[in-house]
Amino acid sequence: MAAELLPTETSSGLRASHADRDRAVDVLTGAAADGRLTAEELDERVAAALSARTLGELAALTADLPEETGTAPAKDVVRIEQQYASATREGRWAVPRRLEIESGLGNVTLDFSDAVITHDTLDIDLDMCGGTLRLITRPGVLVNADSLAVGYGKTRVRPPRDPEAPVVLRVEIRGQLSMGKLDVRPHRRWFGR
Repeated sequence: MAAELLPTETSSGLRASHADRDRAVDVLTGAAADGRLTAEELDERVAAALSARTLGELAALTADLPEETGTAPAKDVVRIEQQYASATREGRWAVPRRLEIESGLGNVTLDFSDAVITHDTLDIDLDMCGGTLRLITRPGVLVNADSLAVGYGKTRVRPPRDPEAPVVLRVEIRGQLSMGKLDVRPHRRWFGR
């Protein structure tokens, strides 16, 4: 996670979003849980993260911490197979290189808001009849469903909120969707956050 926050010449001056601040706080609390930060250091850094204005300010808070804390390494291929059920990947899940989804009359939700992204592409091979495939994106996650065959279904791929954000993951969806729905949308903003 810390690697996503490290400054580059092009991104260090970019404005930080609520999601960027939340990810930095997650890295800091994970590091404190591992014993890498004292309670005082955690308090100082969390306060600074919540008031950070740029990605560079956030990167400085996590630069001396390991890239990954508490998350299993990403696999190359993960398979989701289900009927009449639902599957959800959310929180700090490791995004694989390839995801094979076979679903009958069930829903699959992939929430990338806090996902650990270690590969630059994710190929989704979809075979879904009935149900919904929902992808919740964050800045830098681009989704292409042009190679998806849809029969008696509906696709809705909403553009990212921050189209200028550096690309961290390209998602390609292939296969078939029958009598179902593909819904790709950015993470919802809540007032007061």
